[in-house]
Amino acid sequence: MQRRHILSLAGAALVACHANIARAAADPSLYEAAKKEGELVWYTTLILDTAVRPLMNAFQKKYPGVNVKFSRADSAPQALKIINEGRAGKMQADVFDGTETSAPIIEAGFAAKYVPADSGKYPAEMKDPNGYWHAFMLYYLTPAVNTDLVKPADIPKTPDDLLDPKFRGKIAWVMSSSTGAISFISGILLTMGEEKGMDYLRKLAKQDIINVDITARAMVDRVGAGEYPIALGIFNHHTVMTAQKGAPVTWLKLEPIVAPLALVGVTKDAPHPNAARLFVDFLISEEGQKLFADLDFLPAMPGVPPKTPTLTPAGGGYKAIYLNQEIVGKNQANWNKVFKELFQ
Repeated sequence: MQRRHILSLAGAALVACHANIARAAADPSLYEAAKKEGELVWYTTLILDTAVRPLMNAFQKKYPGVNVKFSRADSAPQALKIINEGRAGKMQADVFDGTETSAPIIEAGFAAKYVPADSGKYPAEMKDPNGYWHAFMLYYLTPAVNTDLVKPADIPKTPDDLLDPKFRGKIAWVMSSSTGAISFISGILLTMGEEKGMDYLRKLAKQDIINVDITARAMVDRVGAGEYPIALGIFNHHTVMTAQKGAPVTWLKLEPIVAPLALVGVTKDAPHPNAARLFVDFLISEEGQKLFADLDFLPAMPGVPPKTPTLTPAGGGYKAIYLNQEIVGKNQANWNKVFKELFQ
């Protein structure tokens, strides 16, 4: 089977030790200790202009004297980088985030336990019972469609609709460990089961799905630009951002919709541990969560509504499968194997 692969350019004492410590909000001693450290290094999976820089600037404005440096990469390479630094005894990162970053870092022993100040405002499924990670943002991975290229009557409503011959060679997805191909494959296998799910995926493979090596955000922009009529496994809030620029793109409530949690944590042996904790507190706080909402992202804190409520299951009237670290860790290797065998 022919498949297209498209590449794109893609001394102050420590206020708290690396123990699982819960504190009162707005601890001034933590800020004073962070100022003495002077900076923090954030290894992030977020997009620079739409998230990293606004968050960094807001934090630095609130906490003068604590500068943020960052390194951006996807979850898998970010985790590998931290693990390699830790094994070499040269940890550079203070804070990490991502949908799949935590599990390998924890397994390798390079995550520190820390409970953010406002952690009690979150439900149990949004935080690690051992204190290694905390959710700070929600993702819902759905199909995106160009409404100029796909007529309303032809818009897929079920997975079986994607098997229609008219969509052969017109469906794309991102070659990623967490979005695109893997997210769609995971949803199918988790809902249909191994036998029925694999049967469906073998049929889908005959549709000549286009593998694209770009970010999920860039994929939505390409759908909006008309390069691909349909993309699978994109972040539905990205379609809002692209549509606001005038692009004819929307997302589909086509289940199964998987929902990986965006998690944040502190590294073991972080060079700037107090600044790291202060930054995590900021992201988890109501103030930080409202900033995510203002930036058109989906905050994890209950009670902080997104700017577009219909993006969420509660506001949009759909069901989602939440992927915690246990589910991802147990199934990731098999999902990757299925992708390589059927779609590469």
